[in-house]
Amino acid sequence: MKKGLIATIVTVLTTMIFLVGCGTDNNGGSDSASGDGSGSDLMVGMVTDAGTIDDKSFNEGTWTGILQAKEDFGIKEKYLKPAGTTEADYMQEITNLYDADFKFIVTPGFKFETAVFQAQSQYEDAKFVLIDGSPHNGDFNPVVGENTVSIFFAEHEAGFLAGVATALELKEGEAGFIGGMEIPPVQKFNWGFQQGIAYANENLDTNVSIKEENVVYQGTFDDVAAGQQIAGAMFDRGVNVIFAAAGGVGVGAINEAKTRVAGGDEVWMVGVDVDQYEEGKMDNGESVILTSAMKKIDTAAADMIKAEIDGEFPGGETLTFDAKNDGVGLPEENPNLSDETSTKVNEIFELIKSGEVEVSAEQGDLIK
Repeated sequence: MKKGLIATIVTVLTTMIFLVGCGTDNNGGSDSASGDGSGSDLMVGMVTDAGTIDDKSFNEGTWTGILQAKEDFGIKEKYLKPAGTTEADYMQEITNLYDADFKFIVTPGFKFETAVFQAQSQYEDAKFVLIDGSPHNGDFNPVVGENTVSIFFAEHEAGFLAGVATALELKEGEAGFIGGMEIPPVQKFNWGFQQGIAYANENLDTNVSIKEENVVYQGTFDDVAAGQQIAGAMFDRGVNVIFAAAGGVGVGAINEAKTRVAGGDEVWMVGVDVDQYEEGKMDNGESVILTSAMKKIDTAAADMIKAEIDGEFPGGETLTFDAKNDGVGLPEENPNLSDETSTKVNEIFELIKSGEVEVSAEQGDLIK
């Protein structure tokens, strides 16, 4: 073969390899660092839970935190969406990330608990961040490996603030709660919300009630139609505002609220996990979302990435993001809350931070 032809082939192959290496993955993210940060070479992967990367909930919140870390530190990022929601489905994508050298892996949600339990011992040179869950082998006995950090949130505190804000804004009326699966994080949102309403009634001259028939756990996080049906029944019973901690079920409830408001009714929704104001927007630009009980999921993800970059990854620990570390709260901007309501809620938030007001993480005497 002539030397000129060999040189041409080598040049073409080199160019092809360069182009492939700088390409963007179809599943999300890129294989080349960018951003204005320090240019960290950390490769951060995420496996999504059920739903999409823009689900206005855990997936989106987690991914937003990763993208913030990309902007701050110049990390490389990628997310993969599994074919299903079984341990095997999650392990497949964790393995795919690991094999592609994404060895800092963030997983959003309790459904990853058994998969992360398996992965933390199988891939000892990787780091895992499990949000809203603890690794276990199906027996619910937590085993947080030295290469894993388990993160929880004080949902009851976020729910409490949302309950206070709701009561202050409505002054009087009926509230309801729609939960997805009846698991601790969802239950704590419910209990906190009820405590917030009760606190406002006792201390802030409001008169908002919540009846047992208007507290419903649908049983899933993805049945949009069921959420719309449950919300419709509550509104028909005279409920003025519904707090939905229910994923896609909550989206259905928000859709029903939009329909009611478009028809002339004055009803509201309280969002969950992230600021759902945009999710509640109608054609006229107004939103049915009164406020949202937020977990700072994005902050948790970004903080763990920063900790790894700084050499301070808290492996083996279980962390709680709460009011004291600004890990929960309401959105910074609440267009549907009056300035008076926002000011009072901010004051109560500071009382929770200081410990002067304590919110119970247990049901106690509240409605189930």
